[in-house]
Amino acid sequence: MTAAAPITLSARNLIRRFGPREVIHGVSLDLHRGEVFGLLGPNGAGKSTTLQMLTGALLPHSGQIEICGFDLARQPDQAKSCLGYLPENPPLYRDMRVDDYLKFAAGLRRMPPAHIADAMAKTKRRCGLQEVGGKIIGALSKGYQQRVGIAQAIIHAPEVIILDEPTVGLDPTQIRDIRALIRELGQAHSVILSTHLLSEVENICNRVGIMQHGRLIYSSSSEDMKQYGDGKMKLEEVFISITGSHVPEEQVQ
Repeated sequence: MTAAAPITLSARNLIRRFGPREVIHGVSLDLHRGEVFGLLGPNGAGKSTTLQMLTGALLPHSGQIEICGFDLARQPDQAKSCLGYLPENPPLYRDMRVDDYLKFAAGLRRMPPAHIADAMAKTKRRCGLQEVGGKIIGALSKGYQQRVGIAQAIIHAPEVIILDEPTVGLDPTQIRDIRALIRELGQAHSVILSTHLLSEVENICNRVGIMQHGRLIYSSSSEDMKQYGDGKMKLEEVFISITGSHVPEEQVQ
């Protein structure tokens, strides 16, 4: 990613309330083509709520989101056509076969029927699913189910891919494979992933944002984060230095 890389997602001053309580406070961020942006934060920092707003799954009470130049509120169909989303709990139909599910996902994305077979073949290659197309999703390991979840998010070749805790609950080998896939996706797309794992940032991300108490309190390159302070701190120490160690008064997801 270079300084001239175009912005594919822009969010400005996002605010979200649950009842009378404001839980996301004026979050703003940009995502560039060819970038993997890691959204870090402790549980309850507001990461998932923010990602849900960026995908249109949850409406902000104020603020603006543009995806590939389309306003998400005023041009939702055009904006969402540029977007792929894997929520923390993948939206899988466990009794469907992988191929049938991906065909179903392509149909939901309104892909022309003549393009679906090629899109499925390419997506299965990218996600390492060539050998399991005829298998029932519920019979696959969690790592393969996560691959299927990512496949449904990228079947329509979106510019922007949003992944919420994509490696949670996976074993070390599965984590390695999913991280390699995310790095590969980041070369041709723009990726935002939320995580509470500092190793995820170190291994995958070009840039990192840190959320706490519903606010984006830090945003910089992952290299800048490693050089934070005197440049001799471990990443865990940097994170604690930025966020502090006190318990938040409000918990959001």
